[in-house]
Amino acid sequence: MPGPMPHGMPYGMPGAPQPSPGPGYGPGPTGWSPQPQPPSPPYPPGPPRPAGPYGPPRYTPPAWQPKKKSSAGAIVGGLLGVMALALVVLVVGAALLKGSGRDDPPTSVALPTSTYSPAPYDEPTSQPTSEPTSPPTSLPTSQPTSQPTSQPTREPTSRPVNRSLKANSVYLAGALPTTRCPAGSANIYNHAQFKALILRTGQCMGRAWNPTLARVGITWRAPGYMIAPGKGRGACGDYPSPGSNVPYYCPRNSTIYASTSALVKEYGSFGNWHGYIISMMAHEYGHHIQNISGISDEWWQRYEATSSKSTQLALTRRHELQATCFGGMFMRSVQTTYPINASQRSSLLSAYGYLGDQPGYPRDHGSTANNYGWFRQGYMRQKAYQCNTWAVGASSVS
Repeated sequence: MPGPMPHGMPYGMPGAPQPSPGPGYGPGPTGWSPQPQPPSPPYPPGPPRPAGPYGPPRYTPPAWQPKKKSSAGAIVGGLLGVMALALVVLVVGAALLKGSGRDDPPTSVALPTSTYSPAPYDEPTSQPTSEPTSPPTSLPTSQPTSQPTSQPTREPTSRPVNRSLKANSVYLAGALPTTRCPAGSANIYNHAQFKALILRTGQCMGRAWNPTLARVGITWRAPGYMIAPGKGRGACGDYPSPGSNVPYYCPRNSTIYASTSALVKEYGSFGNWHGYIISMMAHEYGHHIQNISGISDEWWQRYEATSSKSTQLALTRRHELQATCFGGMFMRSVQTTYPINASQRSSLLSAYGYLGDQPGYPRDHGSTANNYGWFRQGYMRQKAYQCNTWAVGASSVS
């Protein structure tokens, strides 16, 4: 059996430099606007029109003289003239009808219109491209010949929960609902206010994730919190961990541990706004989602099954970057009511370009570029399957 999980899952490293406000959403196009249609090309002139009236040429009957020898001849000639005139009328009418049939009535022409196709997202370089679907079920080959006479007595059983890494049921959950979570103006340098903010936003995380996971059959349970003004000791050891100032999630008792003074020391350089720190707490909550969905169990089984340090670090990076992506999903869900304005959003996204593995520390959380990429992935693309770090190439989780 695999041994116990590591004592905690801290995020980030000390000494993160001061970020500068990021340009909008970061690299790449920030939006689109309809482009004016190009002018229609001039049509070539048609053939020169003939002079004179448009239509069939005039008909001129031949000249003829009636015979004087007999009045009958004059009568016959007159009749012939009338018949000839009638024939002319018929011929001319037929020609007119035939000519008018050559001109087809005008029809509407479908003109090409501009369509918007968003530019492909390239951070990370490899990612899921389509939303997963539930396993196909067999269909009957023929229609029933009669309607059932009674309703089934039992409700159909729910589909089994997939607890694997790559095909976990969590990826079918979709996006988190827009969640009301006003943060207020808590002072992060005041322990009571800061602790209340962490607990309040933690409840928001539960309101967002609980119904989302319930849709796919994952049994919900909320994590616990231990928030101290200084140092403390929990089920997974000291918090913060020795040499660290960051919070961690303990899978042994599903509890998030944090020190308010250590958080301020670690992330206070990012500015007075507390959204940075709450996004870190959302990362730890992401570990809780991994825990109750079964992802953490399989990750740890694979970790214990190998003696290769590089393989263990690679597995851990995928685990940590997925939690970062889940954290981005939550911050997007409260953007309207937290609130997170455009400037704060840019700064928040940009800050993740400074977080991650630092020189001299183990490569267990991913590069700063990939931390930025996966947080942005969760924030911008929102749906859980976009956070499947187990289904992408190694370069995206380096």
